[in-house]
Amino acid sequence: MPYPYDGPEALRGPVLAALRRVVDPEVALSIVDIGLVYGVSVAQDRVRVRMTMTSAACPVADLVAADVQAELAPVLPAGMGVDVELVWEPAWTAERMSDTARAFMGW
Repeated sequence: MPYPYDGPEALRGPVLAALRRVVDPEVALSIVDIGLVYGVSVAQDRVRVRMTMTSAACPVADLVAADVQAELAPVLPAGMGVDVELVWEPAWTAERMSDTARAFMGW
C-alpha cells in the first residue's frame, strides 16, 4: 500500500483504485503515484483522506479534493461520507513519487 490505511480490508482495494483514478491536472499523474495521499482511515460512517499538494499555492487543490470525493463515493457503502483533509506537514517532496511517476517525469 502506497500510504497508511486504517479500515475494513474489503474497502482497501476499491479505495486505492478510486484514488488512483484521481489525476493532478498540473502533472497528468495519479495523486497516488505523485505521493499526495498521506493516509486513509475508514470509520463507521466516514472515510477520511489525508493528503497534500505539491505546493500550498496549488491552484487546483479544490478540484483535486472534489475529484477524490467523486471517485470514492461510488465504491463506498451507501450513506458513507468522505472528508478530504489537506495537510502541509510533512511537506511534500519528490521522494514520495512512485517509480512510475519518476519515469514519466524523466527523473
